[in-house]
Amino acid sequence: MYCSTQEVRDSVKDDAIGSLIGGDYIDDPEERELKITPLIKSAIEDACGEIDGYLAKRYSVPLQVVPKAINKFAKDIAIYNLFSRIGIDESEREKNYLNRYNAAIRFLENVAKGMIDIGTGGVSDTTRKADTGFSVHSSPRRFSRDSMRGM
Repeated sequence: MYCSTQEVRDSVKDDAIGSLIGGDYIDDPEERELKITPLIKSAIEDACGEIDGYLAKRYSVPLQVVPKAINKFAKDIAIYNLFSRIGIDESEREKNYLNRYNAAIRFLENVAKGMIDIGTGGVSDTTRKADTGFSVHSSPRRFSRDSMRGM
């Protein structure tokens, strides 16, 4: 996983939890957490799958070392996934979730194209070396001006 359940939960305001778990206000904080936690875990799994889809073009996935940028975008995508379950109102504060999601996707598309390197090593090291230029290996010369002189 590229982010934790707690990281995503910390990013979701308490007043939004009611609508995310079905619109009913639950007074008991423990019961609220029991209902929202599986939804957050599912949103994170979907986000990680989406991220892996882009990263797999250049890196071995899942990443063993998670760069900060991937952690941030995993949270943004997971939060978007949560709110998209109930519909995102583009005229209100929820538009921010859509904007962050779109930024994450643009970043991941650029990583997949090789325009951004997330610096984790792996498959992309070989690819990156191949993309930086070329080299030619050939047999030594058999004929030269000196060897052909007088013929």
